[in-house]
Amino acid sequence: MDNNQKHAVVVGANGIIGRNLIRHLEALGDWQITGLSRRGGENSPRITHIAVDLLDADESRARLAHLTDATHIFYAAYQDRPSWAELVAPNLAMLTNVVNAIVPVAAGLQHISLMQGYKVYGAHLGPFKTPARETDANHMPPEFNIDQQDFLEALQKGKAWNWSALRPSVVVGVALGNPMNLASVIGVYASMSKELGIPLRFPGKPGAYDSLIEMTDADMLARATVFIATNPQCANQAFNINNGDLFRWNEMWPKIADYFGLDVAPPLPMSLETVMSDKGPLWERMVERHALAPTSYADVSSWRFGDAVFGWNYDFFADGSKLRRAGFHEFIDSEAMFIRVFDEMRRQKIIPGQA
Repeated sequence: MDNNQKHAVVVGANGIIGRNLIRHLEALGDWQITGLSRRGGENSPRITHIAVDLLDADESRARLAHLTDATHIFYAAYQDRPSWAELVAPNLAMLTNVVNAIVPVAAGLQHISLMQGYKVYGAHLGPFKTPARETDANHMPPEFNIDQQDFLEALQKGKAWNWSALRPSVVVGVALGNPMNLASVIGVYASMSKELGIPLRFPGKPGAYDSLIEMTDADMLARATVFIATNPQCANQAFNINNGDLFRWNEMWPKIADYFGLDVAPPLPMSLETVMSDKGPLWERMVERHALAPTSYADVSSWRFGDAVFGWNYDFFADGSKLRRAGFHEFIDSEAMFIRVFDEMRRQKIIPGQA
């Protein structure tokens, strides 16, 4: 590899964050990229995929031992579990297994980027201080994001490489086959509503329709991630990353309904995980009728994830000014982001096009 070439190891390569980051790195042209995931992927001249079980320390060391020229580790992997306490062990193990496999062999390592989120602020537990700031105190454990950061901070002391902790809001983008994506939840829910001839109802908890919320565009997140990882003034710090605007669902929801050609009816609190559990046959009919990409119903949307986002009946936002002060000045209009992502989902035949 050329001495000026950078080698990114993207952990969680098939997720919405990992896929968009890989696409951005590839477009930059001066990165060699290795993607790590359970399923692997299709290689190209600049991208090599490795299928690896990161919960297995021995397998991780064996499969990653050749990454001696890695310069940057972008960690965006996640293992879901039924409870917050159960999330700690697997998610901390995956990070430590990756780092312990690569750091000892990669003499030229420059940076480890850790993807976190507003869970650091307790946003998932209930009403939290807004705007949340990177200097806010930690909350009562268990919290795997905090444990992961503590691990990196302790390991980095005295080392030549540095770390960063990235804290996006809800990440919105396109990732076929990766259901933990709010755009997929809304796009499939709206498309099914249209198929059934019913209006688009907001399904969240009372109060969630009227609370302030913000999003993080996946493409902008990729650009911010690389900016932070390659600028010395960002070393060994945490950064909130958000679009820069706030909205309430009571204003955004009718605009989304209009995009799909749907009427809006009053909100009706319901568990998407429950009411959408019998919609597999409907989805299969839609795939055939609209010639959609052949995606299984289990992979097309995480209704549990949608329930979580639509269950936030309190303000949900953080102060993103620290990253702007560091020199990254991009912002995204969230309404335009949703429209762009839905357009791309239609183009990729993930959801039906206009009738």
